Amino acid sequence: MSNNKKRSTILIFDSGIGGLSIYTELRKSMPNAHYIYLFDNKMFPYGDKSSEFLIDRVNHLIKTVTKSYAIDLAVIACNTASTICLPSLRSQFTFPIVGVVPAIKPASKLTKNGSIGLLATKATIRRAYTSELIAQFATNCKVELLGLSELALIAEDKLQGIPVDMVELKRLMQPWLMLPTIPDTIVLGCTHYPFIKDELQLIFPQATFIDSGVAIAKRVSNLLTLNNQLDDQLSEPNIILSTQYNKYVERIAKKLKDYNFLKYQRITDVDV
Repeated sequence: MSNNKKRSTILIFDSGIGGLSIYTELRKSMPNAHYIYLFDNKMFPYGDKSSEFLIDRVNHLIKTVTKSYAIDLAVIACNTASTICLPSLRSQFTFPIVGVVPAIKPASKLTKNGSIGLLATKATIRRAYTSELIAQFATNCKVELLGLSELALIAEDKLQGIPVDMVELKRLMQPWLMLPTIPDTIVLGCTHYPFIKDELQLIFPQATFIDSGVAIAKRVSNLLTLNNQLDDQLSEPNIILSTQYNKYVERIAKKLKDYNFLKYQRITDVDV
């Protein structure tokens, strides 16, 4: 019977390769799904882009992918895009779309000293959605916000094999290191940041770090199970798509074979 079941295709979207942290968790629970990873490296990073631009851009890119692939579920593995684009995307597409939002709620349950740190892009820090999460789930906590676009670039470099400059990373963390009460629970509010969690842990040795990867994987697994679209039949290879091909993509495409992405393709229908 299982040979006749449909193998689910999951689209993972991010501006860069930070969404691989989400993919890693998805693959643990759904190792045999068909994964398409699309990153918009032509416009990376997203943190400095306007809401209007991102809504048009993300909708257009996902529509372009659906012209070539039958998508069963999409994960917007980018906090900035999730806080801006989800309502528009869900009105445009019939398949489920799962967003990534800062893990404020679980962090509020973990903290022991009542101080939570939200480490994210400047765009995510500014969004009303983030303020609403804090107001809803962390009213009894002090939430320290630190918006840094540099960390995504540091994470991308690390994935290419470039060592993290610990002196520079510690400099970026100074606003928290100087606080009278340093957060004991730190929310990694960008999908890039789990890739430098080990380095951040050296700077905040007493802190617990939390991200959305496990929760997203559980949500996706539940949705696909409900839709009867989980299967154990392997066929097409996992695919990497990007909006620009350059030396960086050439290097990273080779590294992504370690993540079981065996095919690369550049999206050419990008006019937004």
